[in-house]
Amino acid sequence: MPRYIVRYGAMRLLAVGNARDSDCYQRGMQLIVRTQRGLEVAELLCEATPDAVERLADTPAVQILREMTQEDIREWDHIRAQERQEFESCRRLVQQMSLPMEVVDVEHLFGGERIVVYFLAEQRVDFRELVKTLASEFQTRIEMRQIGVRDEAKLLADYGDCGKPVCCNTHLTSMPPVSMKMAKLQKATLDPSKISGRCGRLKCCLRYEFDTYEELQRELPPVGAEVITSFGRARVLGQEILAQQVLVHTEDDRRMLLDVKEVLSVVRKGPQKST
Repeated sequence: MPRYIVRYGAMRLLAVGNARDSDCYQRGMQLIVRTQRGLEVAELLCEATPDAVERLADTPAVQILREMTQEDIREWDHIRAQERQEFESCRRLVQQMSLPMEVVDVEHLFGGERIVVYFLAEQRVDFRELVKTLASEFQTRIEMRQIGVRDEAKLLADYGDCGKPVCCNTHLTSMPPVSMKMAKLQKATLDPSKISGRCGRLKCCLRYEFDTYEELQRELPPVGAEVITSFGRARVLGQEILAQQVLVHTEDDRRMLLDVKEVLSVVRKGPQKST
């Protein structure tokens, strides 16, 4: 049975799609798939090789039904137009009911099995009356889903400062933890406006090279260490991690940037300071 990696839904979920033996699909095709939620539109990304499946641990399986037909495309355009109306109706009702929540997006499944309302809220919200009213108005199941600011960016953001589509809306399957330590180690600017993503949190890309920086840093003597170099005894003042160099202060009062190979031995390890 042919298997493919597909992406579907407003949250751009990834899944392994199972196709019938007689069906063959190509990258970029728009498909109709059956998921746990119902009938949905999906994009085919690649074949489900063993390596690809291994990288997508705990990814659900979906059934590929067919490539989208012209009739499906017309129906999908109609549904997308409905979503805009449903979004406005939902926002209007939230205001009328004075609910402490902000509607971010509305997703109407292709098969009509449900409408998913994504919202932000600082506390728990009693939206039972809202759900009843929406279900009565739209004649389908209503699912309310509270999200965080990172999920909001995943739904609405387009391009990052790098000029490419935001990571959360393309290849990321989960949001990696990011800390200021990662920015400091990579000597990135600590200006919040420059290291924050569209969600207002630290950029996910600060996580990508952090492990490499940590591994390379272990090859360098720590800041404050007393070392023996080709130019005599010195104290480490700083590190250039990617270049594998250290800034040292020698006994004859010189400051020098040395390759790590020129450090012959570490006499005493000093306290590791923030780089």
